[in-house]
Amino acid sequence: MTVPSSPQPMNQAERHALDHQLSKRYIELDPDGYFLIYLDVEQGLICAKHFSNVINDKGLACDPVTGKPLPVRGSVERVPTRTYSGHTAKELCIAIFEDPATPCPISYLDHAAYLGREFMRAEAALNAGTDYVQD
Repeated sequence: MTVPSSPQPMNQAERHALDHQLSKRYIELDPDGYFLIYLDVEQGLICAKHFSNVINDKGLACDPVTGKPLPVRGSVERVPTRTYSGHTAKELCIAIFEDPATPCPISYLDHAAYLGREFMRAEAALNAGTDYVQD
């Protein structure tokens, strides 16, 4: 068995560029819905609103009521299926993934990994007192 060579070290700018490039990759949308993440700075909370969706035959997320594709930019009036909140990324993940009283609203592992990364970014912004914008 050959052991793959370890990647070359990267500086901060190179890591940022790599992360930016990886954010542009194609991903399958989770048929169990999506989350909008935001901070409630006054309460010191990371919040995540979960919305249901259906994925059409073109791979677009659509409103389950109207069947119309959800806009990528701009706002749309939808009611979340549930709003989660926590003081830390870990507390929020436990509420979403481990609560035995409610089914987990995520069906794809890459979606779960993405949410973990975003919750950590949101927690870092909350701790630093900076703005958070979801990737």
